[in-house]
Amino acid sequence: MICRLHPEIRVVENNRGSFLVRELPLAVLKVNGPLADTVKRLQASPEGDHTPGDEKCLELLAARGFAQRLPPPAVGNEGLPLVSIVIPVKDRAGELARCLESLAHVEYPRELREIIVVDDGSSDDSAAVAVRWGCRVVTTDSPGSGPAAARNRGVCVARGEILAFIDSDCTASTGWLRELLGGFSDPELAAVGGLVDGMREAGHLDRYEAVMSSLTLGTRTMTGSSGEDTFYLPSCNLLVRAGAFRSLDGFSPEMHVGEDVDLSWRLRDAGWRISYVPAGRIWHEHRSRFIPFLRRRFDYGTSEGTLNLLHPARRKRMIIPPLPALALLLVIITALGGSSWCLAGALTLTVGEALLQQRRLAQRGIGIGWLTVLRARLRGTGSLAYYLGYHLLRYYAWLFICLMPLFPLAGMLLILIAFLAGSVDYWIKRPGMNFILFLAFYLPEQLAYGAGVFGGCLNRKHFGSYRFVVRNSLAQG
Repeated sequence: MICRLHPEIRVVENNRGSFLVRELPLAVLKVNGPLADTVKRLQASPEGDHTPGDEKCLELLAARGFAQRLPPPAVGNEGLPLVSIVIPVKDRAGELARCLESLAHVEYPRELREIIVVDDGSSDDSAAVAVRWGCRVVTTDSPGSGPAAARNRGVCVARGEILAFIDSDCTASTGWLRELLGGFSDPELAAVGGLVDGMREAGHLDRYEAVMSSLTLGTRTMTGSSGEDTFYLPSCNLLVRAGAFRSLDGFSPEMHVGEDVDLSWRLRDAGWRISYVPAGRIWHEHRSRFIPFLRRRFDYGTSEGTLNLLHPARRKRMIIPPLPALALLLVIITALGGSSWCLAGALTLTVGEALLQQRRLAQRGIGIGWLTVLRARLRGTGSLAYYLGYHLLRYYAWLFICLMPLFPLAGMLLILIAFLAGSVDYWIKRPGMNFILFLAFYLPEQLAYGAGVFGGCLNRKHFGSYRFVVRNSLAQG
């Protein structure tokens, strides 16, 4: 993975040691002398050739937020692998024809790619459409086996070194394969996921899905290896080494949703790395009608119980620093009609914490202005508010609704949480609609997903999705 230093990093050296300092967001990392020298050399020549040691250093710094991961360059014409494109389909003849037409324009040697369409018991002419486009057509062992089983069936006949998965309701950009294959220059990388964009923007729900779909991972390159975080790659735009895929027996065929999450985590647990690259764009036809949209969110939620059973170590983790949490609680009490003294207490805590942090930085010889530290503290408290609010809304909104007849304050708190979380997502995602309309989609989406989580957990008789590991970031050093 290619990395570069964040441009705003500076190196501070004094009798206390060497430190990397980044002011927004505020972060300080103590490093040894050789690493500090490496950082200064890379700052002096950011476009110079990097040694393997430099790349390892940058990768470590990227994990701590001091470097950025960059998309790999598109591959050239030398040493290209054979790629098997696998498409599961069921009763989507029109969408499949559109998908195959886009694949015909993908810039990749035809002799180095094959397209395998897996018909999962279609009642329309999906199979005939695939034959007309020159694809190899196979069928699942039993109709309606689901997309995971269908993809596995396609892989059984695939010859390619790289497996490329795309769904029948998607279309590919001309650079789809070339822009993603560069990531496989890293021998430890098993899978690369690409950018998923919305196919349409005409309707309000189209524009909402374009920025809020769980298939859309954003504009920042990300990687995941061993660990306990929940990073994964959606299967509608996914390239995987065939050997790694087969070594794990592919997708879990019994899973009809969440199978891509499960595969991503199993690859990582097996010692592989996975990477998301905001390139290799495909366009996905999101659900543009309200009820199917909510039904799909419900379906996604049902996968959490199964995933929690299969991967118990990947529990949700919440980092809650005590002083910002207390300040936030005082603000909430004020918003719900509490005394203005609560708000004064919250401000006092925040200002006092900023003063203490600036003093600790000064003791280490790091000069950062008090206003900069205060801004970082306010930003941190705001992030904590969103983080807690979003998870409460997504997983516990129904509990608030059930409590409303007995405790009307629960309804006010739910409205406050929805407004807070929705405001942050609206400001960051910037959908092409007004805020009220955005909330009209946002709140039902969270309710539908939360209902799916509860239904899936109830079906599995396992409620691990509701258990969080709470950590104190101050105690974690």
